[in-house]
Amino acid sequence: MQTEAISLLKKTPLNCAQKDLGAKMVDFHGWELPLYFESIIKEHEAVRTRCGVFDVSHMGRLKIEGPSALELLERTNANSVGSLKPGESLYSHVLNSSGGIIDDLIVSCLSPNHYYAVVNASRLESDKAWIIKNNTHGASVIDESAQTAMLAVQGPKAEDVLELLEFKEAKTLPRFGAVRTKILNRDALITRTGYTGEDGFEIIVSAQEARAIWLGLISNGVAPCGLASRDTLRLEAGLLLYGQDMNEEISSLEAGCAWLVKFEKDFIGKDAFLKQKQEGLKRRLYGVKLSDQGVPRPGNEVFLGDKKIGALTSATFSPTLKTGIGFAYLPADVKTGDDIFVLVHGRKITAKAGPLQFYKGKIHA
Repeated sequence: MQTEAISLLKKTPLNCAQKDLGAKMVDFHGWELPLYFESIIKEHEAVRTRCGVFDVSHMGRLKIEGPSALELLERTNANSVGSLKPGESLYSHVLNSSGGIIDDLIVSCLSPNHYYAVVNASRLESDKAWIIKNNTHGASVIDESAQTAMLAVQGPKAEDVLELLEFKEAKTLPRFGAVRTKILNRDALITRTGYTGEDGFEIIVSAQEARAIWLGLISNGVAPCGLASRDTLRLEAGLLLYGQDMNEEISSLEAGCAWLVKFEKDFIGKDAFLKQKQEGLKRRLYGVKLSDQGVPRPGNEVFLGDKKIGALTSATFSPTLKTGIGFAYLPADVKTGDDIFVLVHGRKITAKAGPLQFYKGKIHA
């Protein structure tokens, strides 16, 4: 039965190549993906100190084109897609009418009236349905997820490695830049983005070309990395995970992402945000850092004195900081630096409430 269940999982174009390297494969939202290859700690440290590559082909990729493409994206996104010039990308939230987060995504402007959106794998169908529902002026919305693959090359040496793979814009592409180019003489869309807190690039190529790019990276000393180190890296960097740290019941303001909400434009969910601002937030997302030994997990309860005030949404042991960290929605009047407690295996461990970001890497300007 287990073999049958695994056979039903969706697979990326790199599935066999990853198994050839001895990857420990797991079910991730219906996809068979590597949890780790050699060691979670080694993969984490490779990204922090050198360079690692993640197969993120399971994520959704939507091409949105036409004279009304910008109008559609402006209406469905809290951030200002209209501020993008060709060759620029931004992080945004797609919202429902109540201000809840349908998804978080990266939107790139490739040329006038031509945009590309990378969305979460678990939200692809929901995103498409919502965008199409609000596509009142006939923009072209094309799902390229099945025809393409996506690799995330992350770490302080990422620029040098991609230069070796003949990506000529490796040293000049700015942070959140986007370019249609070639790598190993293969057509690609490359953005200077990532989910680790380090400098890096995300490479979108045709499904047929993915293996050549993957092998080119591995042969140049890039460490293959799995889901486990991706989680520890993003948590240290204060980056949220959809389905754990945000969902359709949570607003961008509560999730600590007020910076991306552009109130000077109209968008779905704006009225709900204005009401939240007027009434004041009742809860918001905090970073939680343990002051004593313990390995926190999602769901661990958080206390202020004897009163339960929340629970961890994401949590792990930080390989960089050598302590437990996590996120939690707590009452909005909790102050940065307040002493709190996290219940781990029946033991209350002292902790501090603070900002979401625990670690800051050297991001390319």
